[in-house]
Amino acid sequence: MKTDTAPLNVNSLTPPQIVEELNRYVIGQKDAKRMVAIALRNRWRRQQLAPDLRDEVMPKNIIMIGPTGVGKTEIARRLAKLAQAPFVKVEASKFTEVGYVGRDVESIIRDLTELAINMVKTGRLADVQQKAEQQGEDRLLDLLLPPPPPRPISVESLADSTAPAGPDSYETTRSKLRLQLREGKLDERTVELEVKERGLPVGVISNIGGLEDLQSNLQDMLGGMLPGKKKNRRMKVSDALKQLTQEEAQKLIDMDEVVREAIAKVQQTGIVFLDEIDKIAGRERTAGPDVSREGVQRDLLPIVEGCTVNTKHGPVLTDHILFIAAGAFHVAKPSDLIPELQGRFPIRVELSPLTKDDFVRILTEPRGALVRQYQALLATEGLTVEFTQDGLEEIAELAVQVNERTENIGARRLFTIMERLLEEISFAGPEWPDKTVPITAAYVRERLKDIVKDQDLSRYIL
Repeated sequence: MKTDTAPLNVNSLTPPQIVEELNRYVIGQKDAKRMVAIALRNRWRRQQLAPDLRDEVMPKNIIMIGPTGVGKTEIARRLAKLAQAPFVKVEASKFTEVGYVGRDVESIIRDLTELAINMVKTGRLADVQQKAEQQGEDRLLDLLLPPPPPRPISVESLADSTAPAGPDSYETTRSKLRLQLREGKLDERTVELEVKERGLPVGVISNIGGLEDLQSNLQDMLGGMLPGKKKNRRMKVSDALKQLTQEEAQKLIDMDEVVREAIAKVQQTGIVFLDEIDKIAGRERTAGPDVSREGVQRDLLPIVEGCTVNTKHGPVLTDHILFIAAGAFHVAKPSDLIPELQGRFPIRVELSPLTKDDFVRILTEPRGALVRQYQALLATEGLTVEFTQDGLEEIAELAVQVNERTENIGARRLFTIMERLLEEISFAGPEWPDKTVPITAAYVRERLKDIVKDQDLSRYIL
């Protein structure tokens, strides 16, 4: 049996195995899981092809259609984590057509690149951590016990065999200090350390397309022209060791190589989740705050289709980035998108609304299930919260009812109901003499009966 901590080799996972992994976090939605599993496996298949054919195989982008709270974002996020791929989630409704004030669509790729660089850098830092700790320890020992000045060599000192062996004595004392440092006996001592002050911050210039990147470049340029001053600070040995270890780790990694690897990861394995795609599905141009939805679609088209986006780290090709779009499509339909953009999302999958049985499973089955979260939180106070089966079914039934009567927000309704249900236990429970609390159907009805009966109140509270 595979443990939760066992590393996964995504290249060895078949589509059924990918679906099995997604099942540990997302309940139901079998069709959507199958589609994204095939898309992920196709990336591995593409890498096995000859170079001339590999470049011709484009990713099959996906549109997920379904109401909010049914698992669209979670499926994409878990897929990216499983693939160890750069992943960014953006709301399509936040972008505006080029020429208007607002974010331009190319910022998606810039954000994805920055995220990939952080991913690669974190991995490199972990690889050099042991060596960095050793070098940081050596620098700290130099502060605690500065090396002795070199002794002048003379004929008399060479002839005097009784002269004290300075270096040997120094090394012995240094070894003792190293042992005390590792045992934590020096943690409360203070040392004076030279640290670099932060440079002057550059304020936001504008969020008009393209100027976001200009601002970032200005910060880098001014940071090089006006390097931060260095000053001496007194700090505890434990804090100084962390500071020195971080500095040594930064020196051990090659940032140029990190950037090259990150750009390659973005181009070959990057995943972009475009939420609320239905909000820009209208083709008409309207005046006022609803700025040219069709214009945003046309700006998105070249990025989804495949183009080169200039970032401060260099050009990034978007040809093989996987785009997963999602929307409720209550009013608009996928066919309301411009034809060119429709053609770039050939795979469409509908996610089904959640049922009572789905809610019961969501409460208990995933690794981070809500029931487990609340039980663990309250266990820190010595409270044991036991959910009975009829209690879980009553919670699920209430979630279905409230979703039907008000707005259907899917599984997110469970957060609201659970918080209201356990409010009294969370507030007064630590002072109760009886530390075991059963959550039965009767308890659920008693706690929530007034809110559920009052339609107007339930709209506000649940």
